[in-house]
Amino acid sequence: MKSPPLLSPRLSWRRMVGVFFLPFILPAFAPRFKQEESLMLGTAHPPQPRFNWSHLTPLELKNRSVGLGTASTGRGKPHFTLEGHRFLICGGSIHYFRVPRAYWRDRLLKLRACGFNTVTTYVPWNLHEPERGKFDFSGNLDLEAFVLMAAEIGLWVILRPGPYICSEMDLGGLPSWLLQDPRLLLRTTNKGFTEAVEKYFDHLIPRVIPLQYRQGGPVIAVQVENEYGSFNKDKTYMPYLHKALLRRGIVELLLTSDGEKNVLSGHTKGVLAAINLQKVQRNTFNQLHKVQRDKPLLVMEYWVGWFDRWGDKHHVKDAKEVERAVSEFIKYEISFNVYMFHGGTNFGFMNGATNFGKHTGIVTSYDYDAVLTEAGDYTEKYFKLQKLLGSVSATPLPQVPKLTPKAVYPPMRPSLYLPLWDALSYLNEPVKSHQPVNMENLPINNGSGQSYGFVLYEKSICSGGRLCAHAHDMAQVFLDETMIGILNENNQDLHIPELRDCRYLRILVENQGRVNFSWQIQNEQKGITGSVSINNSSLEGFTIYSLEMKMSFFERLRSATWKPVPDSHQGPAFYRGTLKAGPSPKDTFLSLLNWNYGFVFINGRNLGRYWNIGPQQTLYLPAVWLHPEDNEVILFEKMLSGSDIKSTDKPML
Repeated sequence: MKSPPLLSPRLSWRRMVGVFFLPFILPAFAPRFKQEESLMLGTAHPPQPRFNWSHLTPLELKNRSVGLGTASTGRGKPHFTLEGHRFLICGGSIHYFRVPRAYWRDRLLKLRACGFNTVTTYVPWNLHEPERGKFDFSGNLDLEAFVLMAAEIGLWVILRPGPYICSEMDLGGLPSWLLQDPRLLLRTTNKGFTEAVEKYFDHLIPRVIPLQYRQGGPVIAVQVENEYGSFNKDKTYMPYLHKALLRRGIVELLLTSDGEKNVLSGHTKGVLAAINLQKVQRNTFNQLHKVQRDKPLLVMEYWVGWFDRWGDKHHVKDAKEVERAVSEFIKYEISFNVYMFHGGTNFGFMNGATNFGKHTGIVTSYDYDAVLTEAGDYTEKYFKLQKLLGSVSATPLPQVPKLTPKAVYPPMRPSLYLPLWDALSYLNEPVKSHQPVNMENLPINNGSGQSYGFVLYEKSICSGGRLCAHAHDMAQVFLDETMIGILNENNQDLHIPELRDCRYLRILVENQGRVNFSWQIQNEQKGITGSVSINNSSLEGFTIYSLEMKMSFFERLRSATWKPVPDSHQGPAFYRGTLKAGPSPKDTFLSLLNWNYGFVFINGRNLGRYWNIGPQQTLYLPAVWLHPEDNEVILFEKMLSGSDIKSTDKPML
């Protein structure tokens, strides 16, 4: 509809007052509005800024007082400052727990050489407190060493300590022992949950305090929780966490991070709001403006790729699209963090899952189609971003590190095998229980239950019929050593044939990864939940074996009586062979195309899951986990034996 003329009688007195004051109001907002309108519509392009941060690095900046802050100069748009100097956050995500420690330096140097000034990382509670009250910040979980290494290389750090982190990790990074008590409500101010958070923060935050900017460290900002706007079960939860961090001495900038549609519900007073996004489009920053108009924009996660799920396709994102988006961020001085710069690997049982009508596990590789590959190699995205960031840097970028060499090793065929049933005596003492017990509530690990792996439920039965059991996530059902069917969330019963003699009913249940996103995390107990019945009659008296697949188990397994591998073996079994890596081991990728479903262990280390449904077809094997010459390879194959195990110098994702 056409607007009325300026002096039309239809104009109210409020409109006339508004028109009178318009020249005084608009100048303060016009630059910001113009900037974002241009960004969303792809129209005007301001001149490319040039930045000189050579004096704003952790090693150069000695006299510190104010840290990372925000400012707005007169009619100019808001911006970040570091020690009073105008600053643009150019960040990239690298998760220390997904990268072998020996490769941390290589990945951080590549981030710096690409032109980035900041590294961001999550902190996974479930890995740092695997048992209630038992904390681990050693080896590959040495958070302080990673942060200090970043500072040494010239990178600032933004920490994202959760307690919930999502990150496509099992239960979003929350410890599974939190699921023992059904009254404990995750991600709320429920007493049971906050008591656990308090104890965790009491161990974690004192490690972070000396790493803060004002203490001489590289940590310039700390994120409060993660994407709470999409969960939003308790209005008092985020303020509680905010105070918990302040109370323990966090003095640097605090921020939240939410999807662009959930910024309002996830924001906390006194904390900078940032957004996560896949692409910039019209109205991208609308909700952010409603929360804060006087603060600089920060894209905490710009997704340069995506994660993969078993049975799904491999996701990729065009490098030119990534280049365009980052170019726009720089032109309009929008601080950003690339997620992921380097994804790494979901080694072991680390992966999470999704459930959009069907439970689907995240694959072992966390390549993410990131700027660096899973193995830390350069990509087209890397070189495009390096050229772009180099063009706006007033000083030359550091030299690019050399490629990590790869190797193709001779194919190997396992020579020995051990059926699962023969390995049971090498497990820890089984649990005897009147009723089945879910994984998390097994009385093991000092009362913290079992987090990952498999649980075997065994019971003698003397008659057949309709078997019913709620198994999560996937269960193989056996009579003695013969598989008779599969149970999962969509198939909770099967027929057991009539028996002439009493037989062992065995149900082997695998945790394929707990859901890492949405309210469904509350109900992610694994194993058998509830009773097991035949013809509606509950079974009693179970022997329950925990198969956590820890390194200590494989040490004991070496003393077992292994058998020569037959031409074909059906059912769960361990297969042992030797990988000959020569005098100087190099990175490689294991290909198990002739195998079906299971896990690979190299010298006792769990590389992760393989599964012939794809999309992932190779497993990354870092050279730093190999010994010179001979290396023990053990496969736990669930279904049917394969033949050769091959290696390649290129991944198949």
